[in-house]
Amino acid sequence: MTNLPEYTPPSVWTWNKPNGGAFASVNRPVAGPTHEKELPVGRHPLQLYSLATPNGQKVTIMLEELLALGHTGAEYDAWLIRIGEGEQFGSGFVEVNPNSKIPALMDRSGATPLRVFESGAILMYLAEKFGAFLPTTQPARAECLSWLFWQMGSAPYLGGGFGHFYAYAPVKIEYAIDRYAMEVKRQLDVLDRRLAESEYLGGSDYTIADIAVFPWYGGLVKGWQYGAAEFLSVHEYTHVLRWADAILARPAVKRGRMVNRVSGDLSSQLHERHDADDFNTKTQDKLQAQS
Repeated sequence: MTNLPEYTPPSVWTWNKPNGGAFASVNRPVAGPTHEKELPVGRHPLQLYSLATPNGQKVTIMLEELLALGHTGAEYDAWLIRIGEGEQFGSGFVEVNPNSKIPALMDRSGATPLRVFESGAILMYLAEKFGAFLPTTQPARAECLSWLFWQMGSAPYLGGGFGHFYAYAPVKIEYAIDRYAMEVKRQLDVLDRRLAESEYLGGSDYTIADIAVFPWYGGLVKGWQYGAAEFLSVHEYTHVLRWADAILARPAVKRGRMVNRVSGDLSSQLHERHDADDFNTKTQDKLQAQS
């Protein structure tokens, strides 16, 4: 066990120093805006303010899937929110999501603009609005929603727990990494057992449960998350890998993963998306070649 200085919590916690780690500059113990900044508004009914984190990818994948089905009302403008620079604390963003987390959605298709925040809520909202990727009859609906909310409850252990202490924390703490690695492997085993008996999480059909879980756990077994594939022996979860490969083969998923992406190969980065043709003309490799 790593030797660390003994820490005795005070009677009352106070925030008197940065907490360290990759996001120390934007982490804080209070809510609300830090600066005035209005959000841009494009021409489409749906305005998305996001970044291609796993939570952000859920919504862009969903929107691209809806468009692929022919739901023209799902056309959207995707605006980049750079969370490392604190843009989620601008006054306009906080009006859309008081929790200052991406993604955040404004639906301007009706007489009164409607805000939706939290990725699971956005997926459900869009599924019900367009009648797609969410079963309407039982028991399929209950199974789908159970796995959707499984993801909501489980991913914080993967991201805020394992990912933080394994990849982002300023010091490596053996106890913390062991604790969360154990839980993430348990979660992967839960998924692997389910996918051994079912093509998709909700059953035989692809649903918002798969769209929600894929960016987190599909990304983990494909080696995109935290550089931890070998550490977690992800090759053991053969059914999760089969499922992840099937989802990744979907053209809408490939497009959705590109939107608001600011890392990786330049050809995979579409910082903003305002039109379907942007995938062909406005990825970062194309823009740099023009400059």
